Amino acid sequence: MHSKIVINGDDFFDLDGFYEVISEKIVKDEDWEIGTLDGFNDVLYGISGDFFWINSKKSSEDLGFQDTLNFLESKLKIGKPYNVNLISQQKENLLSGKGQTLFEILVEIIEDHQNITLILG
Repeated sequence: MHSKIVINGDDFFDLDGFYEVISEKIVKDEDWEIGTLDGFNDVLYGISGDFFWINSKKSSEDLGFQDTLNFLESKLKIGKPYNVNLISQQKENLLSGKGQTLFEILVEIIEDHQNITLILG
């Protein structure tokens, strides 16, 4: 089934908000919501079509350096079951300007699915 998914960066300002918006679009009839990057990646395997991300520039800023740093630091604070060594390296990369932001990670996840065309606007 060919789908058309439209999300608007004005509808959220952080990763949790993204998960809420995307859950409404993709798994609205399910008893669960998307709440992790892995979970987001997993649900995309069942989708084929166009993914329109309106106001993606705002999302790029909202899910940029600071939100990504907070995300990584919160995982480090929790520790296990997270891979602390990997997350520490991701944090170092981010701080040195080489790491991906959450926005870049989300875009990469979407673009890795060959049945989905991402249109940033």
